[in-house]
Amino acid sequence: MRHAKQIFPMLDCMDDLRKISDLRVPANWYPEARAIQRKVIFHAGPTNSGKTYHAIQRYLAAKSGVYCGPLKLLAHEIFEKTNEAGVPCDLVTGEERTFVDKDGRASAHVACTIEMCSVTTPYEVAVIDEIQMIRDHARGWAWTRALLGLCAEEIHVCGEPAAIDFIRELMYTTGEEVEVHTYQRLTPFSILDQAVESLDNLRPGDCIVCFSKNDIYSISRQIEARGLECAVIYGSLPPGTKLSQAKKFNDPDDPCKILVATDAIGMGLNLSIKRIIFNSLVKPNINEKGEKHLETISTSQALQIAGRAGRFSSKFKEGEVTTMHKDDLPVLKEILSHTVEPIETAGLHPTAEQIEMFAYHLPEASLSNLIDIFVSFSQVDGLYFVCNIDDFKFLADMIQHIPLNLRSRYVFCTAPINKKQPFVCTSFLKFARQFSRDEPLTFDWVCRHVNWPVAQPKNIKDLVHLEAVHDVLDLYLWLSYRFMDMFPDTAVVREIQRELDNIIQEGVRNITRLIRASDPATTGPLHGTVPGSHGPSSNYTSRSRRTPGSPKGSGQTMDSSLTNRLVRDGLLTSEMLQQLQREWSKGHTKELTNQSAVDVRYNKDNRSKKRK
Repeated sequence: MRHAKQIFPMLDCMDDLRKISDLRVPANWYPEARAIQRKVIFHAGPTNSGKTYHAIQRYLAAKSGVYCGPLKLLAHEIFEKTNEAGVPCDLVTGEERTFVDKDGRASAHVACTIEMCSVTTPYEVAVIDEIQMIRDHARGWAWTRALLGLCAEEIHVCGEPAAIDFIRELMYTTGEEVEVHTYQRLTPFSILDQAVESLDNLRPGDCIVCFSKNDIYSISRQIEARGLECAVIYGSLPPGTKLSQAKKFNDPDDPCKILVATDAIGMGLNLSIKRIIFNSLVKPNINEKGEKHLETISTSQALQIAGRAGRFSSKFKEGEVTTMHKDDLPVLKEILSHTVEPIETAGLHPTAEQIEMFAYHLPEASLSNLIDIFVSFSQVDGLYFVCNIDDFKFLADMIQHIPLNLRSRYVFCTAPINKKQPFVCTSFLKFARQFSRDEPLTFDWVCRHVNWPVAQPKNIKDLVHLEAVHDVLDLYLWLSYRFMDMFPDTAVVREIQRELDNIIQEGVRNITRLIRASDPATTGPLHGTVPGSHGPSSNYTSRSRRTPGSPKGSGQTMDSSLTNRLVRDGLLTSEMLQQLQREWSKGHTKELTNQSAVDVRYNKDNRSKKRK
């Protein structure tokens, strides 16, 4: 038993640990909200039905209010609209605090990202947007916390009708009734009977939706090769760049009439789209176990994206939806014919206080182990699930060897970083190490780390790196609001981040030129990995092969690692390879002829030597 308790120290305190990790009644975690009788109003409807508009009207009329949105872009939009309506409003996101009062006093209204909402501040009205995300495996806990914990007389919830019954059931546990207002779509959209099939059939107002950044690169280049301009929007672009690309596409006087985007357009951007074209219906997803796999998009996802066509506020009053490929069209029709699956569970996440209590009983356990033990001991009822904690554990393991107190370690591990970007992960590690030495991370230190000032991107690899640098500056700003003394230079870091955003905007405007300049043999993978790492391109071979379509003996060979990488990354298709061959042929006709003559002489000499 003594040996067993050394290996499994939790054996001595099982009952205490079970009590701490009992998550069956999360409503009791928020005594301030339980002390008041809240009125819950559910605004239910599809995309572009005006549900959020009606909730915001009540928010603007209230003496005090909080808007909780899923994206910085949405919080920023409500912040601007509220102030334009003559209602002073502050902005709070993970990386930004903007107070409209010159003396820094808090306004009665605030627009925030949902993770940042205060559950102790009293409000007259609270708006929780996109409530269906309460079932999200990574972020669902934030919607659960807001719904159960906000101290507001009225809680206005906006989202899909599929969440109505579940929200009613959840509010039954708090003794609060739900009033439901339903809305219909303001403008219709229709599913076309024909797929686009070729980029030659694109029209002004088209938006091609891809689920991979490499598909974006490939398609945007093919579009511009046809003499058309296109805007580009994907998730890892800075907010300012997304807005500038949206503005370019929406501007009737701009020659750019086509948009190529990922499903990042599903929320947060006002776009004047006539026709949504699904380039694919398969998307990489992460399941509840944290495993990444490809699966067909859900009805909810398809409706969210398709609903961007023909919005009420745009010049296109009716929307159209189709696919790029003929075989996908019947699949899309079937997906959109289904009703959205009803929401059945809400996400939860262990709090810092709960983990600290665990650490008291298990002082030798690492943070990653504490989280694992917490989840294994946790008890939830049928309405809840514990959110995926793999990202948290990934960061906890990364900084395990760095001496930090538990609270600081926990805060670092909740930082929203892209773990696919090696430069961002390296920066996270350096930030934690510098912090542990009690050495402030100054502006000069950050500039040395990111090599500021940076140059304009010359190829796609440069652009991807600049996006990573932007993420690193975001991380600095995020940490600066948790550890102000250690990250003191918020204002100047934000200033260079704005400059960087402008540089990235310029790069995205010239994305086709960057794609042409990108030689994967030298730039490495396009997924943020570095040459030599176990990234998507680490298994390419280096045999040479003739470029498809080139004449035998032409001398035009292409390293197979380059060809394979271009094709695999979606940067080249057989059609594009043939086009490149034609371009090369025009510029090198004389060289090819000379080379062929040399080859003929070489072959004759060889045959002559063999005969001798």
